[in-house]
Amino acid sequence: MSHTLHHLRKLRLQRSELAVPGSNPEMIRKAADGGADYIFLDIEDAVAPPDKERARKNIIQALNEIDWRAKGKTISVRINGLDTHYMYRDVVDVMEQAGDRLDTILVPKVGVPADLYMVDAMVTQIETAKGFKTRVGLEALIETALGMANVEAIAAYGGRLEAMHFGVADYAASCKARTVSIGGLNPDYPGDQWHAALSRMTVACRAYGLRPIDGPFGDFSDPDAYIAAARRAAALGIEGKWAIHPSQIELANAVFSPPEKEVTRARRIIEVLKEAEEQGKGAAALDGKMIDAASERMARNVLVMHEAIEQSARSRTSLPNWGGVGHGHS
Repeated sequence: MSHTLHHLRKLRLQRSELAVPGSNPEMIRKAADGGADYIFLDIEDAVAPPDKERARKNIIQALNEIDWRAKGKTISVRINGLDTHYMYRDVVDVMEQAGDRLDTILVPKVGVPADLYMVDAMVTQIETAKGFKTRVGLEALIETALGMANVEAIAAYGGRLEAMHFGVADYAASCKARTVSIGGLNPDYPGDQWHAALSRMTVACRAYGLRPIDGPFGDFSDPDAYIAAARRAAALGIEGKWAIHPSQIELANAVFSPPEKEVTRARRIIEVLKEAEEQGKGAAALDGKMIDAASERMARNVLVMHEAIEQSARSRTSLPNWGGVGHGHS
């Protein structure tokens, strides 16, 4: 193991991430009582230019009126891009009026580390000026060719950065890729054309202590395809996936939750290796398979996620089903 280690910067349960347009207060209210671990209130792609100012005000009101943390939610706001004139007002208004109620800011179309530095500096100044005791994290949306070309440098930025998200729709547009639906597979490609990008982003995240999150799947009428995409992401080490419709929330929660048999096996791995250690052995056998220190590290990853899920479940009240629609193209 290298002497240079970057531990996880911030543990947050992020199996399912619901995109909610800030222009729709009713959807925001319903999202608070839904089953998503993480919600981002959107001022960017899901909001038309004439509605952005109103959406920003709706979001500030919702942050102040709803106790998101008591409902077991991580609450985020996706601001507009740094190349727009909306961005500075998004950061200033949201942070000054509700910054102590916010968990993270999702920064879209991050292309270089300096993009994060700009938002980080603004947030730091506002928190200091307002005397906030909370610290808002940043999350980077990697959705351009430039962002992917610089993904390792962006991951190494440090500061407030906690996570990276893969925005497949804008990434496809940036690369001029031929697609059939947002996040779907092109039958002309022999496999998953998003695999390389997702894998590269995930490695960058894990190298620098960030949470890797997969983005949207546009065809919410095809749950099987959504599940398949989520499973491919989970196989790479990704922690969660966006939901652009409430029907996708429980699908994501199921895929990114370790099954009970996996939790049981993880506990057994730790027990058996402890017994082996007491006997002076560095490896052992469990169910006919060799296990060693690497097995223990993987087992502990499973148990950390399981405990986070259990803790979140304990903090939530009974949550009704709802039929609103989230929107979040990236």
